[in-house]
Amino acid sequence: MNRIIYIPFDHLHRDYGALKYADPLVDVIAMVESARMTTGRNWHKERLFFLISSARHFAQLLIEEGFCVEYVKAATTTDGLDVISEKYKDLPIICAEPSSFRQFEALREYSVSFVDNDFFLTPRALFRSWAGEQKSFLMENFYRKQRLRLNILMDGKEPVGGTWNFDKENRLPPPKKYEGPAYLEHSRDQIDREVALELGHTPTTVWATTRTGAAEQLKNFIENHFAEFGPLEDAMTHENWAVHHSLLSPYLNNGLLHPGEVIQAAIDAFKTGRIPIESAEGFIRQLIGWREYVNGMYWFLGPDYRLSNQLKADRKLLPLFSDPNATKMNCMKETVTDIKERAWVHHIPRLMLLSNLALITGTNPQEFLEWMREVFIDATEWVMVPNVIGMGVHADGGRLMTKPYAAGGAYISRMSNYCKSCIYNPKLRTGETACPFTTLYWDFLDRHKETFARNQRMSQQVFGLNRLIDLPQLKVRAEEVLRGLENGLI
Repeated sequence: MNRIIYIPFDHLHRDYGALKYADPLVDVIAMVESARMTTGRNWHKERLFFLISSARHFAQLLIEEGFCVEYVKAATTTDGLDVISEKYKDLPIICAEPSSFRQFEALREYSVSFVDNDFFLTPRALFRSWAGEQKSFLMENFYRKQRLRLNILMDGKEPVGGTWNFDKENRLPPPKKYEGPAYLEHSRDQIDREVALELGHTPTTVWATTRTGAAEQLKNFIENHFAEFGPLEDAMTHENWAVHHSLLSPYLNNGLLHPGEVIQAAIDAFKTGRIPIESAEGFIRQLIGWREYVNGMYWFLGPDYRLSNQLKADRKLLPLFSDPNATKMNCMKETVTDIKERAWVHHIPRLMLLSNLALITGTNPQEFLEWMREVFIDATEWVMVPNVIGMGVHADGGRLMTKPYAAGGAYISRMSNYCKSCIYNPKLRTGETACPFTTLYWDFLDRHKETFARNQRMSQQVFGLNRLIDLPQLKVRAEEVLRGLENGLI
């Protein structure tokens, strides 16, 4: 044997990373199921089931290909590598660049050699070069350079459709009676059943745990959901938990799918003429724009970025994040219930409900970040740190986003049908039936008016405080709402 190839649980692709040039005749494959990963936090069991079962299925595929696979359970990754290294003395260990600072340092200290992480389309050095030249890190600027560099949806040097961004076309509320195509259900095999038994968990049939199942999910999205994805990508409805979202992020984040193949499938479908440009551009922007940008910023900003708390938010995590029965707000009750059932909701509930509430209540960013990391099936470290600290709760003082994503009940009412069956009125700021989002939005602006008055994109909202003749009463109601949320009564 020539070397040990260590495969983290988010590098599950035969054609990328350290496996790209692996040879079954001379290479040993090392995979470690660490207790730190499985029991180190209060992880959602659906998330654990998906990650572990996917890894074991992948190990089985490598065995069937003829590889010698050492799949061990250990307290930590390096403890597992100790066991494998003892068995194969003096063999060097290689791995594709890990996806988190913590694992990168642990493996570097263990003398693991790294190859480039090509599970993304943008090498880390290339992103650093771009970011180092920026005065502000606008994702839109990065996205346009990506379109040109990768020659995606381009007509020479001009964007297909005549504009770079179709955001304005992609903000429709849900139809009054939404009946979208059904999503796939994935059958469970012996490996799935073994993992479920070990975890004491009954998994849903929503998530595939094999490369084949992930490919089927991609095909189903392209054929049944892609055309409607764009206009409804921001819509929220209690009639359908996924609307037309792809459900591909877990597979992209653990390696079962590569972004290149997903983009190619999207482009091929667009070329048939049946996919409108607003859906094609909106979906591809999430992949070559936002996903690549967030990963690049994670590495560019460094490990201390996650500790940012520029708004000095110190409230403990509200009980409703763990218990949907600890709130009377219909939007939050349904969203947290969906998370408990499937470990997933799409990006607008994450941003404009969960993160928005954490932001306007002054919830501690690190507590909220840890909760988000634990409950979502696709919540890898590199995804959640910039998304929560920078975008979700504006804890970085505006390094990523030029304004906080704070909103009152009017936005939720416009983009969802949650408010119709809720006891709270999104139009009211004060009184017992006032929507907590509306009350706390204005209270948040008032609390931070000196900070945001200097922000050109926030000055109009802050100026709006001057028109509130009921601001004293609103401040009293805000205190009542915050106490009620802390006690699970609002």
